[in-house]
Amino acid sequence: MRKLALYAGLVTALFVGSAQAQVSDDVIKIGVLNDQSGSFADLSGPNGVIAAEMAVEDFGGTVLGKKIEVVSADHQNKVDIGLDIARKWYESEGVDLIIDVPNSAIAIGVNDLTRDLDKIAIFTSAGSSALTGAKCSPNGIHWTYDTYALARGVATAMLENGDKSWFFLVSDYAFGHALRADAGQVVENNGGTIVGEVKHPLNTADFASYLLQAQASGAQVIGLANGSADTVNSIKQANEFGITQSGQKLAALLFFLTDVHSLGLDLAAGVNLVEAFYWDQTDETRAWSERFYKRTGVMPTMLHASDYAAVMHYLKAVKAAGTDASGPVLEKMKGTKINDFFTKDAYIREDGRVIRDMYLYSVKNKSDSKRDWDYYNVVRTIPGEQAFRPLAESECPLVKK
Repeated sequence: MRKLALYAGLVTALFVGSAQAQVSDDVIKIGVLNDQSGSFADLSGPNGVIAAEMAVEDFGGTVLGKKIEVVSADHQNKVDIGLDIARKWYESEGVDLIIDVPNSAIAIGVNDLTRDLDKIAIFTSAGSSALTGAKCSPNGIHWTYDTYALARGVATAMLENGDKSWFFLVSDYAFGHALRADAGQVVENNGGTIVGEVKHPLNTADFASYLLQAQASGAQVIGLANGSADTVNSIKQANEFGITQSGQKLAALLFFLTDVHSLGLDLAAGVNLVEAFYWDQTDETRAWSERFYKRTGVMPTMLHASDYAAVMHYLKAVKAAGTDASGPVLEKMKGTKINDFFTKDAYIREDGRVIRDMYLYSVKNKSDSKRDWDYYNVVRTIPGEQAFRPLAESECPLVKK
């Protein structure tokens, strides 16, 4: 009986392994893991899946004679759900690449999986700079932005205008903590002071008590170390309480085109923000964005554009490597500069950070907007080498010092 059981187990293992290998060998599978129903759904969400599908279509639908397939799932902003999906995709469903992954706590866990399972992830939506710091992985690529770049761009601009005292509203999870830490460092390194902070849960509806603490602090700037619906609600309620009218300024450290659209220019006008992409910046960005708009009914955020671009860079690397094995593909991705409709001569650094130009934008006044989605003025270009944390300050163990 023991021999029979052992034999049956061996046959089962061989069958499962063969089935998994067949899936992996016959299909290049890309998994879009994001928030499709919660606070980050407008930023990437279902339309991030469409952006990835557009890249596959434009690439031709196959590579190395294999069909390219896009699958997607909603992690619901729950770490256990997100990591269960990622592990299942990698281990038993033949997913070669996971992209997107808003929610830094989930992204950090997925980054660990890439190292353990020798798979690839490209984080287009996650923000924590820890992904290329202490939590880096040789198989993880941080594509679009991070908390260091956001904090440096927005906080530096406000400090240069004489806004020296800060109070922070902090979303109480990995991303909010990282954004607060990076912004606080910029403030203190440039002669500013931090007079206080308060943490709030993700997806908070009522910011009254938090905003009243910020108002009572007397700080010149209330730094919003949160994102999406939390940022939108913070700004709406600050206006309702008369905080901005009384002279205190809001620093939206993570602010998206869709957030401006939701708020309206009456409330959002004058806000400074940092992004990697704006749909109306060049002829190339306009052409791609109009295609996206026809598919979705909205103009793309930088995350939608990044989902498309990351998939395209990955597929080009698979073709160039002649294999979908992680090692050779990563080597090609890291050895090839990124050039597409919104990124020029970017590259993947040894810690996994994509070094790209970022842009400081200012939200237009309503009278200056010529059409729907015409929301930004370009204030300045922030060269990639200045935008992101220098390697000399990196905690990533992959960095040779």
